[in-house]
Amino acid sequence: MLKGRFRHWGLGLRAKLLLFSSFLLAIPYLGYQFVWELETYLRIGQEQTLVGTARAVATALHERPALFDNQSAFLADVRPGRDLYAHKIDYPIQLDGRLTDWQDYQDLSIEYGVENLIDQSQVYRSDSLSFRHMVGQFDDYLYAMFDVRDDTLLYRPSNALRIDRNDFVQIALVNESGEFSRYLIAPFEPGWVNAFKLNDIDSQRSSQTYSPVGLETRIQGQWRETSNGYQLELRFPLDMLGSSIAFAIADVDDEQTRKIAYIMGTANPSKSEDLGTVLVPSPEIERIVSGLKYSNARVWVVDKHMRVLARSGDIQNSGGVEATVQQAPDKKSFVSGIWEQLESKLLLPLYYQILTRPPNEFVDELAGAFSLGGKDIASALGGSPDTLWRLSPDNKAVILSAAHPIFIDGEVMGAVVVEQTTNGIRTLRNQALEKQFHFILGIMLLAIVSLLLIASRISNRIRSLRDNTEKAIDANGKIVAQVPSSNSADEIGDLTRSFHQVLGKLSQYNHYLENMASRLSHELRTPVAIVNSSLDNLMLESDEDERKVYVQRAKNGISRLSKILNSMSEATRLEEAIARSEKESFVLAEVLNGCVEGYRMTYRDHVFSLENELPDARLNGSDELFAQMLDKVLSNATDFSEAGQSINIRVFEKSNKLEVSISNRGKLLPKDMKQQLLDSMVSVRANTTESSSHLGLGLYIANMIVRFHGGSLSINNLPDHTGVIVLMTFNEPH
Repeated sequence: MLKGRFRHWGLGLRAKLLLFSSFLLAIPYLGYQFVWELETYLRIGQEQTLVGTARAVATALHERPALFDNQSAFLADVRPGRDLYAHKIDYPIQLDGRLTDWQDYQDLSIEYGVENLIDQSQVYRSDSLSFRHMVGQFDDYLYAMFDVRDDTLLYRPSNALRIDRNDFVQIALVNESGEFSRYLIAPFEPGWVNAFKLNDIDSQRSSQTYSPVGLETRIQGQWRETSNGYQLELRFPLDMLGSSIAFAIADVDDEQTRKIAYIMGTANPSKSEDLGTVLVPSPEIERIVSGLKYSNARVWVVDKHMRVLARSGDIQNSGGVEATVQQAPDKKSFVSGIWEQLESKLLLPLYYQILTRPPNEFVDELAGAFSLGGKDIASALGGSPDTLWRLSPDNKAVILSAAHPIFIDGEVMGAVVVEQTTNGIRTLRNQALEKQFHFILGIMLLAIVSLLLIASRISNRIRSLRDNTEKAIDANGKIVAQVPSSNSADEIGDLTRSFHQVLGKLSQYNHYLENMASRLSHELRTPVAIVNSSLDNLMLESDEDERKVYVQRAKNGISRLSKILNSMSEATRLEEAIARSEKESFVLAEVLNGCVEGYRMTYRDHVFSLENELPDARLNGSDELFAQMLDKVLSNATDFSEAGQSINIRVFEKSNKLEVSISNRGKLLPKDMKQQLLDSMVSVRANTTESSSHLGLGLYIANMIVRFHGGSLSINNLPDHTGVIVLMTFNEPH
């Protein structure tokens, strides 16, 4: 009883291995959770540090309105295209009109079109005038570029006194003293240009007055003609303007009237109040934040319109937390030297197939930004400090930014944004995971050794089972021994007991086969004795008529024995024939027509009717086997129908399947025998004559052939209970 209970509750091999392996999963999981928590705390600390840095920089900028007076930060609204941003240029622009020096800043330029029309005297056409424009700052100069598309380019005639009856560029600005000035560039031809200073506009005079009062040589540039218009590069000192400016392009297309067709620009240059603004990065603010370039962070100062006023530091070198590098000892032991070589050449390269090293360089989408965005800045401009995590565009670096508002007279005038990457934290995380992987590797090696021992034990038991099984059967296949049973509760013990039971049953079956010859001789002894006695009587009988009787009786006995043996082996021969047969497509109608004609000649007492609704149907199989199947079914139909009755054969399609039915009027099927009739050695005939032997193999063979053709066979009584119908269903009509 205890042994049976032990077997029932014993752990199998799979359960044992799973149980032992599950403990190993806890080690890397706990280690990973610890490293993850450590990284989380480090990130929280980095967030707090950045917020503190941003607060410190913002404190240095609080309540200093002079830093923002010339930066248009007091505007209620900033409109792109009208309010300009002077991008910081890394090198001076060569004034040659080719715009090649602006290639690095092409994506910062602004396109001007119909929405930027200031005045027009005719219907605007997009191919008549449009331009691309930007301004930049280098040292104490403001640079401007214009790429103008003009279908008709008209220069000022060499003898003309007026400067407004041709294509020209107008500049309007307000200097730091608040004085409003206008300038106009109208060259005779491509080349070096300076600007004409225009008369001050009296409020009572027309705003379209262009009267030059002299040449302004501080505004310099190069005018270059192109295939679709012209390109212009300008330069003038920053001390000429305050924070208001406007550029306008005038287009004259009619050489006869020389009337201005369109004026298109950044803003209306006619009145000072209509001018746009220009923001130049503040040198004063830059001096304040320049010392922060040593703070391992990138610092931005933006106005309330998110435009950059100053920046300091490089995000590529702002890794945040610095990871400490452990110094190797001067003298190394033999074991430590081997471990270092193993770690550097094998383990670490393997670990970093999973881990990722912090990148040395990554894509910085804000490298030349003149305006910033993000919820952290929006929150800071709303008065609340905030932080933001984001990925670099190439997904290599995680960047943390913290924003803090700048207050002037109780109002938010801008924000300080401090950025760092998490490269330092990632380095610390990798170092922790490296140590954890070392530990896990040691545990896994120990586990592998343990599992190898368990596997060796299992293989030895399986090998023992194999040896016992081979010993139980001799070279002739005779069972000469038994596999010892096992009391083990695992799968191998269960398999051993199964082998023990199977070999026991096979031994009994072999014993049955060994005695089968004697049993078969006993069954055949009587008919053989009858034949033998008939022959003996034949030899002793002198009467010719009696001798003929004995001869006929002996022949009938031998013929009947032959039929019995042939019937017993017919199914086996058919299975071998099916195994050797190759399937070929054949026309079903040809086989049916030939067979039915033969049946009409053979069974003259019966009427055969063929109804074929699918004359072109084809089956994939063997026409000879199909004809043999029809022989078996029709033989049954003739045996169980009365003379003169019709045997109906029908071919039709139902539910997209081909069906063949053979029905006859006559004796019905016994109850509960419909499925058994398809088995071997099953017959419902009441008796047999000496001249015929029915072993119940007909429908069994027919069903075997139908399945070879991919179909199924069923036998039922007719719905009106007047006879029997055999139905063969094949998967698809062909």
